[in-house]
Amino acid sequence: MFNRIAFRYDFMNHFLSLGIDRTWRKKAIRMLREDHPRQVLDVATGTGDLAILIRQMLQPEKVTGVDISEGMLELGRKKIREQGMEDAVHLQQGDSEALPFPDAAFDAVTAAFGVRNFEHLEQGLSEMRRVLKPGGKAVILEFSKPSIFPVKQLFNLYFRFITPNIGKWVARSREAYAYLPESVAAFPQGAEMIGILKKTGYSNATCTPLTFGICSVYYAVN
Repeated sequence: MFNRIAFRYDFMNHFLSLGIDRTWRKKAIRMLREDHPRQVLDVATGTGDLAILIRQMLQPEKVTGVDISEGMLELGRKKIREQGMEDAVHLQQGDSEALPFPDAAFDAVTAAFGVRNFEHLEQGLSEMRRVLKPGGKAVILEFSKPSIFPVKQLFNLYFRFITPNIGKWVARSREAYAYLPESVAAFPQGAEMIGILKKTGYSNATCTPLTFGICSVYYAVN
């Protein structure tokens, strides 16, 4: 599915969020600023938007992005070449639930809008923790369900009825953008997600809602 929509993925992200997704990514990255991580892993990196932004904002020695979709990665590698970042940002194919890296290999691990696609959430989170150094930070950016009136009602209308049709017209896949609201609805929110992070071994887990709760940033320490 993600291979099929790769050619419109970046456009759809920015269009559907009215460009706010860029602000969300920057806020998530700023949570790592004081740590000055040198080796960063971006899980479910897609077309590499977050990986590229991490390099621009934090200037780590290396950002590694991993994703299961080769179609997404091809577009990401093209963007990296265009920005002359080949030496600092590397994208590779891999399963986020069985990461191809040794234990304690990274100072920080990030994920933007990909964790909800894990088939086995706890396994994926455990793998992210496994490759984190002791004291390393995990930052997860994910859609959430707003609860404030009338944002909740507008969000549900937009996600359930408008988004799939835009996906059909622009990305030629109604299925992919009907899956989006379904996956958000099924994903654990707020305190429930914090509980899962603690269960998988993380400490100091927090949740910061963004834009009336449409999106949330989860922060945790290994």
